[in-house]
Amino acid sequence: MGNSTSLAPTRVLRSAVRPPNAGKGRKKGIPNKTTALLKDALLLAAAKAGGHGGMVAYLEKQAHANPTAFMALLGKVLPMQVTGEDGDGIRVIIQGPDAGLL
Repeated sequence: MGNSTSLAPTRVLRSAVRPPNAGKGRKKGIPNKTTALLKDALLLAAAKAGGHGGMVAYLEKQAHANPTAFMALLGKVLPMQVTGEDGDGIRVIIQGPDAGLL
């Protein structure tokens, strides 16, 4: 019938020599350049979108137009742990006509 040839799997040989900085990555505290550029672009776009009021005006518009997304963003920028004066706990004082309801 015909000639049959079997193809044996081939192995790829990897070089044992690695570049001198391979696997080191960025040093601690150095931001990714792409992330930094994107952040700068977003801040500039928000400032321009706010017009005369700048970024604050833009964020005010977003707070009304997209309250869910705005509150999620607000939750990310607020401190994770809030303390009162001198590191003590926070005291909440309720005054007014609804004070007796609690």
